[in-house]
Amino acid sequence: MTENTKELRGLEGVAASGRPPGPTRAQRLALDAADAAEVRRWQDHPDVIALRVERVRSQVDRLCWAGIVLGLAFTMANVQWFASAGSVAWSLPWLAAWLLDPTVSLVLLAILRAEQVTARYQVHTGRWVRAAKWLALGATYVMNTWASFAAGSLSGVVLHSVPPLIVFAAAEAITDLRDKLTEAVNVAFTNAVDQTEPVSAPVVQEPAERKPHRTAVARRKLFADYLADARAAWSVGVVVTPAWVREVTGCSRGLSPRLAAALAAELDTTEPGREHES
Repeated sequence: MTENTKELRGLEGVAASGRPPGPTRAQRLALDAADAAEVRRWQDHPDVIALRVERVRSQVDRLCWAGIVLGLAFTMANVQWFASAGSVAWSLPWLAAWLLDPTVSLVLLAILRAEQVTARYQVHTGRWVRAAKWLALGATYVMNTWASFAAGSLSGVVLHSVPPLIVFAAAEAITDLRDKLTEAVNVAFTNAVDQTEPVSAPVVQEPAERKPHRTAVARRKLFADYLADARAAWSVGVVVTPAWVREVTGCSRGLSPRLAAALAAELDTTEPGREHES
C-alpha cells in the first residue's frame, strides 16, 4: 500500500466521522503572521509607548529621589557639626544647629519637586529657580567640606565631597531625563500620525465573492486634522492650553503641547487683524 493511498484513506476516515480537516501549515503560518502584525501595530501605538515611558519615568523618579534623600541625610551630620562649632551637646546652639541642613534640604527638595512637574510638560523654569537650586547645593557642599579643607585632609575632602556632588549631579540630570522622556513620547506620537497609510496585516486569503463586503480601515488622524479641529473650536476669550486642546480634539497628552503651541502661534499672527476688523 502506497503512502498516497494511506493518506487518502485517512482523509476519508476524517470526512466520514464528520470532522473537517485541520488547517494546513501555510494557513497556520498566515494566521501567525496576522497575529504578529496586530501585536506589532499595538506595540508601536503612541498610547502604548506613552504607558511604557510613564513606567520608566516612575522608576527613574523613585531611584533618583532615593539617592537624593540618602545623600542629603548623609550631609546632615556634617552640617550640624559645622554649625554647632564645638558647642556643648544638647545645648541650645547644639540643638539649633540641626535646623540648618533641613532648611537648605527642604528648599532644594521643593525646587526639585516643582521641576518634576514642569519637566513633564516641557515648561522651562526661570533663572532664579536654577540659582536657588545651585545656591542650596553649593551651601551644602561648602559646609560639608569646610573642616576637611581647613585640616588639609585630602581623604576627608573626597569623602565629604562625594554625596553633595552626587546630589548636585542627580538634581540636574533628573530634570533633563524627564524632559527627554516626554520628548520620546512626542516623537513616538509624531511618527505615528505622520503615517497616512495604516499598517496592513497579512490575512488568510478569502474567497473572491467575500472581498467586496470587507470593511474599509479608517485613515489615521493627522496633526493637521487635530489642529483644524482646535482652530474650529477656538473662540475669543478662550485661553489655549494643552488641557483645552485635549478636551476639544480628543488628542493624546503627548501631542497636546505641540498643538497648543501651533494654535497659539497662529492666533498671535491673526489677532491684530481681527482687532482691526472689529
